[in-house]
Amino acid sequence: MLLSGSARVLVMVEQRLLVEVIKLTLNHGVYVTREAQDVAEATAALGEWHPHLAVIDMDIGGGRLLEYLAGPGDSSPLRTPVLALTWRGDLKTKLAAFEQGVDDIMTIPFSPEELLARVLVITRRALSDAAPFKPVQRLGDLEIDILQRLVRAGTSELHLTGLEQSLLYLLAARAGQVVTRGEILDALWGVDYVSESNVVDRHVRNLRTKLQNDWRKPRFIATVPGKGYRFIPTFSDSGTQQSISHLGTASNTITSPIASTASTSEPGVGGSIRSH
Repeated sequence: MLLSGSARVLVMVEQRLLVEVIKLTLNHGVYVTREAQDVAEATAALGEWHPHLAVIDMDIGGGRLLEYLAGPGDSSPLRTPVLALTWRGDLKTKLAAFEQGVDDIMTIPFSPEELLARVLVITRRALSDAAPFKPVQRLGDLEIDILQRLVRAGTSELHLTGLEQSLLYLLAARAGQVVTRGEILDALWGVDYVSESNVVDRHVRNLRTKLQNDWRKPRFIATVPGKGYRFIPTFSDSGTQQSISHLGTASNTITSPIASTASTSEPGVGGSIRSH
């Protein structure tokens, strides 16, 4: 199959925040995404839109959707390559997914660089043309190199850990909007993780330190008291926020309006986050 324009990726994932992280991560390639809320929307999109890849949450679609997405056979030209996502990382689940015809399976939580690598491998295998890869994209006034885990903020170059990079993408995927501590905990540690400490706040604090982000006068990450955190997609050394437009699906720059002002207190230190 020869690629003309952007590769089309169908995303059917239950958690809205994960959908946004997937879309942001795919900005490192030349992809256009379309979302499906359920099996009916997914099957309709397959017939109307003919995606080059389907990224699905196999835990909500069941065997019927996986069988449909995998197509009538491995050698069929109509077959849609499938990257399956699952919260269950056991070998039985993975073997069952491969038996049903998926090309790859990835356990949630996942890192953005792992997702991108899996997508690139599948699309390059399925398409005659190599899928383009852009390691660097802009997140507002931050420039991030996903391959090197390197962030440039103004004239500073900052090296992130894998978890810090995942946290940054998680917050930036919902630029200008609140990401709750519970959402961060689920997305980075998994839904079964139980924390009785301030693990989320500590990691946000570490990321802020590297970004030289004072929580009292935030440039990149604002605290929303009693709720969570909000990524600010622009900054200025004088503290003046600039408004920018909405995030584009196939762009390599994230943009989003600033919803409201930053808080003046740092909540959650030493408290319990959640218990399942």
